[in-house]
Amino acid sequence: MTIDSIKPLLDEALASRRTVSGSRHEEAFRLFNGFYEGFPDLVLDVYGHTLVIHDYAEQPDSGFIREVAGHVKTSLNWLRAGLVKTRNGETQSARRGELLFGDLPDRKIKEHGVWYALDLTMNRDASFYLDTSNLRKWLIENARGKTVLNVFAYTGSLGVAAAAGGAARVVQTDLNRRFLNLAKDSYSLNNFPIQKRDFIAQDFFPALARLKSTKQSFDCVIIDPPFFSATERGKVDLIHENVRLINKVRPLINHGGWLIAVNNAVFLSGTDYMRTLEDLCKDGYLSIRELIPVPEEFIGVRRVGKPITDPAPFNHSTKIAILDVRRK
Repeated sequence: MTIDSIKPLLDEALASRRTVSGSRHEEAFRLFNGFYEGFPDLVLDVYGHTLVIHDYAEQPDSGFIREVAGHVKTSLNWLRAGLVKTRNGETQSARRGELLFGDLPDRKIKEHGVWYALDLTMNRDASFYLDTSNLRKWLIENARGKTVLNVFAYTGSLGVAAAAGGAARVVQTDLNRRFLNLAKDSYSLNNFPIQKRDFIAQDFFPALARLKSTKQSFDCVIIDPPFFSATERGKVDLIHENVRLINKVRPLINHGGWLIAVNNAVFLSGTDYMRTLEDLCKDGYLSIRELIPVPEEFIGVRRVGKPITDPAPFNHSTKIAILDVRRK
């Protein structure tokens, strides 16, 4: 495989996103979404001055990837570093990301005026999800004065956005303390005070039990679980366990509050997910307030490929819904 097989697609993507990065190149954005734009083995993201190539090929070709990196670097001559994350790599470091060019990958990006800390090789993803950008904007615009609980927080970007929006308190929970430490780094970048009690490194199920036992409640609860996870304390399954997970957090939400539910299961259609949400609303204590779309540039401009399942009425398999909560 050579660069000639993909060069027209890359050039079209580069042309369509040329102004996304801003004059300082502090932002993060999806440069090329091969799943939709005609080359499903490849996804390219930019974080500040760093190119991140996600290689999904069954048989990775390092020479081809270097050609791709070289072509993009020629077009975006302000790039300082490049990484490749090889999904089918033989080593953990290959899957988490290896340097293609440059020295130090970026450690922070700015989005909607807020700084977020990065560790681009901490995990198989890049430690910051680009598909939830519009939700972070919504939180910045709506969280003022609210108490917020962000479960399955990962590196805490949604909670950081709520704090940037003037939330009165933000509690972040995740099983992995290292992920939450990156959330604390984001707080420091924005000069937000860090309250250690509000960063709970614990499994979802005992963390919720602990909050309930101390009679804590919140104006807004964000639940953005991984696709599948199992520990000795319980199982998370976005296809079969949606209702159970949502019902776990409902008692923690104040009257008049919000439940923000995110489901990124690519095998769960938008119709099926909406049916689940509508069934939850039948008792009258939940109602769908609005759906938050994924940014159009994240999905791609060409739209040759089709999703595995139809996400409609959502615009992407990352399905984000905000629900109003009424208590008895």
